Amino acid sequence: MIPKLHLPKEEVASRGKAIYEAQVRSQVDPEYLGKVVAIDISIGEFAIGENSLNAADILLTQLPDAQIWFTRVGHRAMHRIGYAGPMELS
Repeated sequence: MIPKLHLPKEEVASRGKAIYEAQVRSQVDPEYLGKVVAIDISIGEFAIGENSLNAADILLTQLPDAQIWFTRVGHRAMHRIGYAGPMELS
């Protein structure tokens, strides 16, 4: 069992973004465009789901103590107000 880290939300976001860019993005983009990725910020494991609840359930089945950060594949933000469209894939 990995001990839970008690981190400020800014640090959680920073770690999550770093793991996504370094390890996850190349495995999910563009095939899973619009899907939600749940990432355990302590070890970098991840799961993909239709929404955050689904992705978290999948990840927590594998890692019950996961410390989760979410992102939406191909989008600038997890949630939106109005439609901003997907990010340009580079």
